[in-house]
Amino acid sequence: MTVLRPALLVIGIVAAGVGWVMLDDRLGRPERPTHEIEYLPMPRIYDDAPAGSFTLCAGPIRANCVVDGDTFWFRGEKVRIADIDAPEISQPRCPAERQAGEMARDRLLALLNEGRFSLTAGWRDEDRYGRKLRMVSRSGKSLGDRLVEEGLARHWDGPDLVWCDDTTSIVGGKRFHGQDAAR
Repeated sequence: MTVLRPALLVIGIVAAGVGWVMLDDRLGRPERPTHEIEYLPMPRIYDDAPAGSFTLCAGPIRANCVVDGDTFWFRGEKVRIADIDAPEISQPRCPAERQAGEMARDRLLALLNEGRFSLTAGWRDEDRYGRKLRMVSRSGKSLGDRLVEEGLARHWDGPDLVWCDDTTSIVGGKRFHGQDAAR
């Protein structure tokens, strides 16, 4: 026991010395940054992409078509509008959600066909489904914001957003209660 105590003391002193050498910035390590990280502007993928002749998606060929209020195909790539969430059409949780989703889809179709637009990459390139995450804008204004302002979508703030529950459904930004929700 008396031999073990000095050996542990030596090991402790050596470990502290090695730790000091490795953590001391004056011993050849580059200086730690003292400034905030600068974020570069997000790259534009398509700047003023030509107005396409967008249609509603149907059938196996997907070129320039709209799937729902926040997803469309452009030049063979599936694009998810990154800054909004729109009601579901394919698996709605209530009839009113399907109706609201169809309204959002039809409005997105009209917006995309109004003229040239820009696609800007966000902080992630793709979502878990392989869709390209893009901000869609025209003349510097988000088309997603337009859908939100018109009550057809809401700003994205995470998954599992519910557009309807047992008693209330949201259609076009308006609340309907009980039986009226199915209309």
